Amino acid sequence: MPRRVNDFRGLAEVSRVLLLGAVQNRPGSRLKELAEEAGLHINTARDHLRVLIDEGFVYLQSESTGERGRPPMVYHPVDDPESNAAAAERIARAREHHEVLCRLAPGAELRPAELDELGDEAGAQFDLLYEHLDDSGMEPEPDAEDLRISLAPCPHYRMVGEERAIACGIHAKIVRDLLSQVPGPLELDRLQPYVEETRCQILLREHRCPNPLDAESAETEGTEAEASDAEGADTERADGEKGEGDRPR
Repeated sequence: MPRRVNDFRGLAEVSRVLLLGAVQNRPGSRLKELAEEAGLHINTARDHLRVLIDEGFVYLQSESTGERGRPPMVYHPVDDPESNAAAAERIARAREHHEVLCRLAPGAELRPAELDELGDEAGAQFDLLYEHLDDSGMEPEPDAEDLRISLAPCPHYRMVGEERAIACGIHAKIVRDLLSQVPGPLELDRLQPYVEETRCQILLREHRCPNPLDAESAETEGTEAEASDAEGADTERADGEKGEGDRPR
């Protein structure tokens, strides 16, 4: 399908990834605070945050201080697509994209076979995630059978050391947030960076904690998983750096 003119914009820049991570870690922060955390000039940070707002990853809100004058503006990550037009548009576009592909290639295996057992809601979650990965220039390739997506190339492969681990942790959080924006049973199992020289892998699973009484346990598990994503990226850094000179620029 033809791409939108702004495809690849949202997370194609390392600075935007770091800024999004700052918003995720410190929701309700002001521009200056986020710029300092990401190590950017305030004007550069403002421009990047504007793109993240346009793409439906972040929203801007006035902060009530109880004082006179113009209230300061603060940034939050988008977690409710119904209150954000850009996020809602992404969900609608993902559904439309899948429907078009089904019409163009009837009978084609467009989703992993394992999704058939999980119902339409899981399919909608998968379509939204696929759309995000495709828009981000990651060339997603779903596995024919398992809940696994191969990514190539990762636009952040030039990030090394601590920044690479940060980028992987941020993207794992994005995947979790996207899957939670559509009702369904899918959740992120883990993100595996550089299973091959220029390929990463996303593993999904059926939600393990359907009982609301176990919510606290699930939250703890999610935090540990994010730490694991970052540690995995750092551990595999050496493998990812091999052949760095041979990778496309």
